[in-house]
Amino acid sequence: MAGPDDPTAKDDFERFQTGVAKYAAYLETPEGRLRIDLALANLQEFLPQPPQPLRALDLGGGTGAVSVRLARLGFHVTLLDASVPMLEFAERAAREAGITEGITLKRGDVGELPSLFDAGSLDVDSFDVILCHNVLEFVDDPRAVLRSAARALRGPSGILSVLVRTQSGEVLKAALQEGDLAAAEHSLTAEWGNESLYGGKVRLFTGEGLRAMVVESSLAVTAERGVRIVTDYLPSRISRSDEYEQIFELERKLGRHPEFAAVARYRQCLARCATP
Repeated sequence: MAGPDDPTAKDDFERFQTGVAKYAAYLETPEGRLRIDLALANLQEFLPQPPQPLRALDLGGGTGAVSVRLARLGFHVTLLDASVPMLEFAERAAREAGITEGITLKRGDVGELPSLFDAGSLDVDSFDVILCHNVLEFVDDPRAVLRSAARALRGPSGILSVLVRTQSGEVLKAALQEGDLAAAEHSLTAEWGNESLYGGKVRLFTGEGLRAMVVESSLAVTAERGVRIVTDYLPSRISRSDEYEQIFELERKLGRHPEFAAVARYRQCLARCATP
């Protein structure tokens, strides 16, 4: 996914090939669940309506956690991922959920979307929903991925959901979680942060930068949301598991307000094809 001069190039292949169990375990934590639950709740506000069967493309879908949820909503989901272990995990998850017919697994590098379309591995102009969640942080050319995703949306009702790690969230994490003021100051202008789950580097985004890339891809921003604004900094006396529902509802409300969304750990941008 990363190019030869990219800071992530050294670590990307191994972490996504061998870190399946670690990633799956993270998604079961309150923080991991919130990232998925909040992003999907935001997306559901803008999902296109039937009558026709709806198709979704989950870019870098990994363990299939999101694809399974969409399939349960009645979507036929194509999950694209370059990691064989991730795809095998996703296949098991679909089988255990009893929705194998609702998910198609495709092996391919998200960073090579244009060539996948050209080769006929994926159909163009055929997806009602495209998910690009925590993918742009790891690809060599985020703009190229967004342009390709825009091409694959089906008409003006199709929706693209992009979720990325934020620069502002990295600042607050360093200051409030780690008490590292020097790192917090560095993160104010840093283009890369540290990936705490696997190690290595992760690209950071600003809200303005993400919005500009989306617009440059001939997409119109429908909504922007903050994801995980306060959860990471709650005092230890608050149980993330026991108080999960209350935390979720608070995060949903905060994420709608631009002043709070601006400092979220993740930024979600929902967009449709721009009208001529």
